Amino acid sequence: MPKVVIPGERRKAVGDAVVRIMIRTGVEGASLRNLADETGLSVGAIRHYFDSHAELVAFSMRELGRRIRQRVAARLDRLPAGGLSSTALAAELLAELLPLDRARREDLGAWLAFAGAARTQPALHVVADEHHEHTRSLITEILEQAIGRGALPAGLDLGIECLRLSALLDGLTMQAVLHPQRTTPDVLMDVLRRNVHSLAEQTSA
Repeated sequence: MPKVVIPGERRKAVGDAVVRIMIRTGVEGASLRNLADETGLSVGAIRHYFDSHAELVAFSMRELGRRIRQRVAARLDRLPAGGLSSTALAAELLAELLPLDRARREDLGAWLAFAGAARTQPALHVVADEHHEHTRSLITEILEQAIGRGALPAGLDLGIECLRLSALLDGLTMQAVLHPQRTTPDVLMDVLRRNVHSLAEQTSA
């Protein structure tokens, strides 16, 4: 009996293959021929699920962004009964957005490759903007919950602090991907914890 192919699952499998190729070679390697070799599908079969190569790459980038953010969302859902009752817990949640292990290092390295291509490719720029807004919403939710539990002061300027943390996470990720020997997971966590703890020392004007 022939195997039933579910289009959504096949699209996701091809998207995952794009990310694997980009981890190894960057955006330039994500050609249809290389994808066919990676997935065992024909170029024609890949074209059946995507109208264009641009749509395929944008889909892959969007799925990768969702996977990166899901790590934070999953940790938020598993918070203990007391919620975000300390800056240490807040830092642990934000750390899901850092390349602290192989899986996150590969995903975030691929994301940086996508983001670099987004500078000149409008379809990817749209996805990059979406991911930025979703990520900032997650960071804002973390700060709001920490404020609600008394771990952070109520007078924080959420807009400014969310931007500061977002920029910090982006910068640490870039440093860790480019200079992994110097920017180790321990260093990343130390910098992140210090910055999150500094929020607790602020007072309202």
